[in-house]
Amino acid sequence: MKGILFALFGGIFITLQGVANSRISQDIGTWQAATITQMTGFILAVVLMVSFRDRTWQNFKRVKPMYLFGGTFAAVVIFSNVTAIHKVGVTLTISALLIAQLSVAFLTDTCGWFGVTKQRMRLPQFIGIGMMVAGVLILSM
Repeated sequence: MKGILFALFGGIFITLQGVANSRISQDIGTWQAATITQMTGFILAVVLMVSFRDRTWQNFKRVKPMYLFGGTFAAVVIFSNVTAIHKVGVTLTISALLIAQLSVAFLTDTCGWFGVTKQRMRLPQFIGIGMMVAGVLILSM
């Protein structure tokens, strides 16, 4: 249940972040909005880490170097979301974002990317993705 709650919070906040970034970018620019968002996120993460006295960050040397670049994806995420929100609106942007996330998650599970245990997908998963795609097509009309 905790995992579902965290996923819901993540979905809520990624949407709110996209809207806030879109508004910031109207005043100062998209890359500048991405910079401010990354910086404030970094500051909050450090404050929380220190507050909870979490010392596991010291184990970062055990992380494979290619995974250390994962944070750089956030700049692309922010730029893409802001630009999409400006062009097609919040609802269609988040709907397309969810389909993209679900599709990559599906491939990650079925192919075992990043060391994830392979999962066998069945007809209900394919139907679910198809329904989401149909929903986005309906929203875009």
